[in-house]
Amino acid sequence: MAKVVLPGALRQFSDGAASVEVALGDGATLADVLDGLAAQKPALARRLRDDQGQLRRFVNVYVDGEDARQAGGLAAPVPAGAEVLVLPSVAGG
Repeated sequence: MAKVVLPGALRQFSDGAASVEVALGDGATLADVLDGLAAQKPALARRLRDDQGQLRRFVNVYVDGEDARQAGGLAAPVPAGAEVLVLPSVAGG
């Protein structure tokens, strides 16, 4: 299992849940986690990935505190028990 932690801005798409548990197999990747999340919370999944299945530009994902884009993007390994933090970028001026 991995725990996907969601900020308040995304909880409206997860029925108010602050986190979602996703079952993982051996050798799981971030793509596997997002696929599992999509199966449980389809509205949330559309906010995280684009039509090509890639992470949206404005979404930052951390696996156990490490930036997933720096660790291989969707191929980033996600060990059992990992915490996956999803943070949408905030723009301002």
